Amino acid sequence: MKALFLDRDGTIIIHKPYLHKPEDVELTANASNALKRARRLGYAIYLFSNQSGVGRGLFSMEDVHRVNARMLELLGLGADLFSGICIAPEHPDAPATYRKPSPRYILETIKHDQLALAQCWMIGDSPSDWQSGISAGIRVAAVRSDLVGEKEEALAAARGIHVYPDLSAFCHQLT
Repeated sequence: MKALFLDRDGTIIIHKPYLHKPEDVELTANASNALKRARRLGYAIYLFSNQSGVGRGLFSMEDVHRVNARMLELLGLGADLFSGICIAPEHPDAPATYRKPSPRYILETIKHDQLALAQCWMIGDSPSDWQSGISAGIRVAAVRSDLVGEKEEALAAARGIHVYPDLSAFCHQLT
């Protein structure tokens, strides 16, 4: 089975620092159509998101769940869109279990769901997203957001990672 591991902020929804209010959720351009296409092509879709605001005490996991529920509502693709969800709430200075760039969630999911390693992608807008995919041994794609400037694009290019304008452009090239 083939799969997409997707970062949330900057990939599916517009990146807003420490987003914790459902009413502030905005989808990236054509995110719904992109995910609809990926699902139609047979990709399992997994959400993999660092949420350090929880570890920093800025908001709760319940806030994260409410934001995710609003994202799903706006996407309009059903509550079962994601085959799995990993929210990593660790503070960046705390020991990381699942916090990206750790590949742990990807590796556990590939094994548990018997995914085809060569047909899995990690898509995100930050170097930690990309590194989690690289460390897991899967394909990696970058999408532009406020976090991806010239420096990050150069880093992605140096690692052989293609940078797409957005999730829709990435999904358009899927087969």
